Parts: sequence; structure tokens; C-alpha cells
Amino acid sequence: YTGVITTVGDLMPTKIAPDLLALQRLYAWEKEAPTRVALTQPMGDGSVRDFTWSELAGEVRRMAGHLQSIGIQPGDKVAILSKNCAWWLMSDLAIWMAGGVSVPLYPTLAPDTIAHILKHSEARACFIGKLDGWEAMAPGVPADLPCISYALSPDSARKAYPLWDTLCKAAKPITGQPVRGGEDLATLIYTSGTTGMPKGVMHNFNNFAWALDAGIRRLPMGKDDRMLSYLPLAHVVERVLVEHGWLRTGMHVFFADSLDTFTTDMQRARPTIFFSVPRLWVKFQQAIQHKMPEHKLQRLLGLPLIGGLVRRKIQKTLGLDQARICAGGAAPMPLALLQWYSKLGISINEGYGMTENLAVSHITVPGKNQQGSVGPAYEGVQDRIDPESGEIQMKSPAVMQGYYKAPEQTRDAFTADGWLRTGDKGRIDSDKCLHITGRVKDLFKTGKGKYVAPAPIEDKLGGHEAVEACVVTGANLGQPLGIVMLNLEAVAGAQSAEGRKALEQSLTQHLAKVNATLDPHEQLQCIVVSTTPWTVENDIITPTFKVKRNRIEDLYAAKFNEWEESRKKVLWA
Repeated sequence: YTGVITTVGDLMPTKIAPDLLALQRLYAWEKEAPTRVALTQPMGDGSVRDFTWSELAGEVRRMAGHLQSIGIQPGDKVAILSKNCAWWLMSDLAIWMAGGVSVPLYPTLAPDTIAHILKHSEARACFIGKLDGWEAMAPGVPADLPCISYALSPDSARKAYPLWDTLCKAAKPITGQPVRGGEDLATLIYTSGTTGMPKGVMHNFNNFAWALDAGIRRLPMGKDDRMLSYLPLAHVVERVLVEHGWLRTGMHVFFADSLDTFTTDMQRARPTIFFSVPRLWVKFQQAIQHKMPEHKLQRLLGLPLIGGLVRRKIQKTLGLDQARICAGGAAPMPLALLQWYSKLGISINEGYGMTENLAVSHITVPGKNQQGSVGPAYEGVQDRIDPESGEIQMKSPAVMQGYYKAPEQTRDAFTADGWLRTGDKGRIDSDKCLHITGRVKDLFKTGKGKYVAPAPIEDKLGGHEAVEACVVTGANLGQPLGIVMLNLEAVAGAQSAEGRKALEQSLTQHLAKVNATLDPHEQLQCIVVSTTPWTVENDIITPTFKVKRNRIEDLYAAKFNEWEESRKKVLWA
């Protein structure tokens, strides 16, 4: 590896001050700012409920007492199955205060996956919270598993399980300041399953505390900041940025009520720090373009005085007029999308990481134009590129303790000299910025014997305004092909013969533009429009909106040869 190891700064100290650990931060805010509002929760009827630090700490103490009363012992696993809400965070803290280990589950999982995680983690209890599809999920929860419902839980769950408020009123609160050591296991974060059944990633309290140290050095946060929590708290980025960022800084966290109220929720929160996945940044873009044609928008932005007014109006409409930090991650951010937002005066910092390193690996530096990369490594993170495979490998004190009950998979996740294998391919430029170039295992060979890296082509293919998501595939074919899912507006427009014809013409033109930028062996022979929606429910995408490439190939591989022989530029599947 001589010459290809990049170390950013000196390694930050791995010894974490005890007062920076999660529970200790709760006690600090309970004492220092008891009357300050910590959480704002929409109640589903147009009203909101504020929780001060004193109030939420009191709830946590009582629920922790209840958990101990039903036999939760140090090290026992307790699951949380809920959309984001104030009780989600209080449940996590109560589990830790009781001595347990939290196991978050995505609120969109299929019942079989829920059953697998609850069994694999050996969960002794489960919080059943705010959920949209509980009736379908319920079969995944064992009938004999003690469960607790929230004020916002579905009616059937509230009838089946004791309520949080009822239990808290009857419980004896835990007093004093029971602490958890930095080396104690804090949580099992189950991966989103793009490569198979989810694995339980083990992180201790030190991992989280160190991750916040590194994060705040790159993206400063403080008690006066506001965040809107709406991406699943079961996902590592929301867990680190929102939950642990909140505990570290004492910032004010708002919750989103529903997809229908998202605009209102944003206006209420006026976040100063805002994170979103690429798919949602695209949806915001499409909403703006729906109200104002792109050519008109760009013309207005080019006018000195009018342009500034338009930018401010759009920022305010999005609820981002007070956002000083905007970020994206969890999947590649197309360069064209980043540049489009820059013209609106919204600079998006693109980050890179994974569950196994608490998503604290790389992120672009605020104020610097590092678009096209995911920036340099966080201070204290070491990164390198394997000279043979091109794989990105890294080290930091935020790296996992391993996979739960999976020693062989844990060994496979690391190199012989202790570096975490990311599975992603990349390169590091002269400014120490990392560029993601694909997945090590996503490479496929065409029938002409040439290897194709799909990720960069997918970035270009996804640049069409009608494309919601896409996959480039085609092992053993003469040329690769692109399979796309349309957004709802495009689906509606294609219902008529005239609309479908116009869309096909537009996609054909887009295909030509994309192919003009590719080497001959990479050029796509056609675009295939999927008429089957890609959803979490049908197991085509993960809860974090990543497409499961193997599922797409399983669904459509039998038609590959037929599509290749058709010679058409746009097909419908």
C-alpha cells in the first residue's frame, strides 16, 4: 500500500471523556437546561407537544424503571419499531438507562424481516410506535413478546399492548445518574439488506461519542441549531446526526408528522441543519420544476436583482431559508443535481459512510467546491485504496465492534491488517478528496469480455427528469442496458398514447446524450421502463431507498436476451 495511504490529521484521541457519552449528556441537559424545549412533536390532529429536557428525562426515568420491573437485565436487547417521534428517542434512552441494548427496526419492514431481527437479536421486549402499515407487520412480532405502545401508535396496537403513559404513571422512576461505560454495547443497527438478510452491526457508546467529535469538527453544531427528524431513526445517519447530535449539543429537534404535512413541518422547524437522501433532493427539485418550467427558472436566476429574490423565495418555500448546513448522502448525489441547487444558493455537502463506521468517513468541507467527490476524510479517519481491487478501506475509532453472532462475517469485513473493507471502489485526488467510482462486486462483464462499472452510468441515466430510480445491468450481453422506474408525474403523463410517445422520444434523446459520454463497451443498448413500482413492500428497494440490484436482475434477467434482440431504444417491462 506504499504511496496510497492517506491520513487526514493526526488520529484523534480514542479515549473519550465520560461526560460526552449519551446518558451523561442527558443528565447534563436535565440539570443545566431543565425548562428549555428539547423536542417538538406533532400529534396528528394539527396540535404539537413540546418536551422540555426536564420532562423528557422524567419520562425516560420512569420507562427505564418499568423495563427493569419486567426483568430487563444489563445487556438485554430491546427493540424499537416505529417511525420517528419523541417517544422513539425517549425509548432509546430508557433502554440504555435500564442497562439494555437497543435494536431499532425500520418502520417499513416486511413481517418476515421483523421476525428475523427480533429472533436474531434475542429481543426481550419491543416498543411498537407510530406506524403506517402495522396490520401487515404485526405477524412478525411474536405473540409472547412484551410490547409497549405510544400515544401515536395505531389503534390496534394501543388496544393490544399497554400504553407508554399508563406504564410511566405506575412505574417507580430510576433516580440518580446510572451510567454506561464507553465500552458497553449501546445498540445493534441492522443493515438495510442490499446484499441479503440484514446483519446486526454492534456499536458501543465510545463509537458514538467519537463520531460526534469528528462530525462537529467538520460540521459545527450547537444548542441554537434546529433539525427536522423525518428520515428513519433506524438508519445510521439519522441516529448519529439527529439523536446523538441532539444529545451532544442540546439543539431543538422537531419531528415530521406525515408525508402530507411535510411542508408544514419544515415551515415549523425552519431547520438550520438539514440532511436528506438524494431521492428526496430530487423530489424537491421536481416540485420546484413543476411550479416553474426549468428554462424560465434559469432565465430568472440569471437576472441580477430578480435572481436573488427568486432564490430567497424558493429557499423559504422549501423551509431552508435559515439552513446554514445542508447535506446529502446514503447514495450517490448526481453532480448535475448538486450544481442545480448551487444556483439556488443551496450548497449541499455530500457525505459518505456506512453503518459499520457510523457514517463518519468522508464529507465535503463547507465553503469549498468539492462537488463530484465526497470530500476528504473526517479528522482522525484513515483511508486508503487497495491497489489491486480499487476498494476503499478505512480505519477510525467509530468503526463497529463487529457483526452480532457472526464471527466469520466480521472477519471478512476487515483486511488482515485491520482496515474496514467498504465494498466500494474509489480514488483519492491530489486534494485528498475521495471519489466513489462503483462497487467492487457490482462490476459485471459483458459478452465482449469488457468490465462495466454501473454506478457512474446510473448517475448519468438518473439525470432525466422522469427517472425516479435506475439500474444498469447486463452481464454477458453484448452491451449493458438501463432499467428505470418513472416518477409519479411521468407515469401519469404516459397513460395516454401521445404522452407515452413524447416520453419515449425524450428518453431516446437522453440515451444518446448519456452514451456520447461513455466508452464504447459501456454504452447502453436501450432503456427499459419498469411498469412495476419499486417499493420496500415488494423488496426491490431498501428502507433507505437503495435499489436492490440482485432483485432487479432476478425479476428481469429472463427478458435480457429478448430486449437485446429487439434493437429498440426504449422498451416497457
